[in-house]
Amino acid sequence: MSEGQGSSGNVIAAICSFFIPGLGQLFQGRLISAVLWFVVACIAFVITWLLTLSLLPFGWFIISVLSCINAAVYRRS
Repeated sequence: MSEGQGSSGNVIAAICSFFIPGLGQLFQGRLISAVLWFVVACIAFVITWLLTLSLLPFGWFIISVLSCINAAVYRRS
């Protein structure tokens, strides 16, 4: 699928991960990493919601950005 850092596959994976954390890692074939990113994003969303009592998905957004970066710089070994 993706050749390495900067490839079109990694760009697509990064865009996917921005909207749903872990989706880009799933696109790259990294199932465990995908599940972990998604679970961490859900936990961050819940923690943010409990602390602020609003539906502002700040925690989800932060994890989305980190997941996006992780997908963008991934190099297949």
